[in-house]
Amino acid sequence: MSTSLPTRLQQITLILLRTLIGWHFAWEGFVKLWWPSWSRGGWPLARWSAAGYLQGATGPFADFFRGLADSSWMPVFDVLIAVALLLSGLSLMLGLFTQVGTLSALVLLALIYALYIPTYGVIVPGTEGNYLYVNKNLVEAAAVLVLLVFRTGRIAGLDLLLAHRRLRKASERVEPAEAASEATS
Repeated sequence: MSTSLPTRLQQITLILLRTLIGWHFAWEGFVKLWWPSWSRGGWPLARWSAAGYLQGATGPFADFFRGLADSSWMPVFDVLIAVALLLSGLSLMLGLFTQVGTLSALVLLALIYALYIPTYGVIVPGTEGNYLYVNKNLVEAAAVLVLLVFRTGRIAGLDLLLAHRRLRKASERVEPAEAASEATS
């Protein structure tokens, strides 16, 4: 079995996918943290809350999520969700800690999917589509899984730059040691 690298076009396409998904996550986090209060002249940590979304949960863990929505910890969870979205997005866009960013994006998407697993398969008034098991969250999770498997941080981004920098520093440490051992021989 060969371990050939993706072609240049495949690499560009993977990085484009990573950047777009990263933007989606980062923007969702940004809006949840700053936008509503910022647009009214306020400051960060707006009054967005996931409580309404959690209270309407229909998935297999609906009771757990509804209980969470009524918890006194909900304001903390609201901030954690928004920060997780923002950091996951920035990680993907910058290619920094990419594996961690993709894993956190997968966890977030899995939670969102578990809240509302689409089981209707028919048009429901007031909803975005007529999904049966597969919706945009599951499709985006599959795309993030592709990014995870292809380890796109090794293709482009700050992870790649940091890896090159570590290699250069390691080779600089080895060269003087080799020179010293040759001098003593």
